[in-house]
Amino acid sequence: MIYDLAILGGGPAGAAAAVYAARKRLKSVLITKDWLGQSYSSEGIENWIGTIKISGLDLSKSLEAHAKAYADGIIDFREGELAGLVTRTTEGFTVKTDKGSYSARAILVATGSSRRKLDVPGAAEYDNKGVVYCASCDGPLYADQDVVVVGGGNAGFETAAQLMAYCRSVTLVNRTENFKADPGTVEAVSKNPKVKIITGAIPKAVKGAKFVTGYVYTDTKTGKDVELPVTGIFVEIGSIPNTDYIKEIVKLDPYNRVMIDHKNQRATDGVWAAGDVTDGLYHQNNIAAGDAIRALEDIYLYLKAK
Repeated sequence: MIYDLAILGGGPAGAAAAVYAARKRLKSVLITKDWLGQSYSSEGIENWIGTIKISGLDLSKSLEAHAKAYADGIIDFREGELAGLVTRTTEGFTVKTDKGSYSARAILVATGSSRRKLDVPGAAEYDNKGVVYCASCDGPLYADQDVVVVGGGNAGFETAAQLMAYCRSVTLVNRTENFKADPGTVEAVSKNPKVKIITGAIPKAVKGAKFVTGYVYTDTKTGKDVELPVTGIFVEIGSIPNTDYIKEIVKLDPYNRVMIDHKNQRATDGVWAAGDVTDGLYHQNNIAAGDAIRALEDIYLYLKAK
């Protein structure tokens, strides 16, 4: 069959798109590896509008439940599948996954992004041996130990806040003097006596034996290398858009984000994008959901006009 719309991704953008597609009675297929999204590892999200505080995992479950609540007979869910390639056809598009193939008249790209890896000597060698990319998953394993958090955005400070509950000490290192995190978040974390914050620290190397024993950075003020004796390195240095499968169809910016018309989220004829995959200036859960809703309004008009 040919769907009206193929929604690719199951984060806040994908879930919002499913809700609106169901309301507009657009026969759709939602293809997603899982419903976790970028925030699933957060213990407490405090800026999801309408909910004072919710864990990342509970938010993911809530989004999935809402997406499926009104979808019966309208939205088909293909969970555990990963979009492999999108090609244009005479009738619209074909989406190939690792388990099948789907045809649709329109596409919404909402596949989010993946965590950026720490690219210094030793980081790959000690991945899962002290180099960590999920504080909620692995943080408790570092109880009563000294750890480093690499990154000065909201994710970095939120990770530091989580680790304060059980680590002996938490040192947050940031390559610049300024932070990308919200000032309120920076202030709250900085007040904790267990946290030390170092700025002007360029990542240099990860040291270890069987497991991590130290983190080395270059001090931009002195030009000297400094080694911190730690057993855990929690990395929060941004993300990489998941767009390889769509790159032959849309234009990507130098960061591999889908370039869109910001009035309606349209990338090219028949293709829209929402959330972290776009070249939007800001990326957050609320923004991703809003992107998808704006896209669905435009997709509905587009399909009805054809």
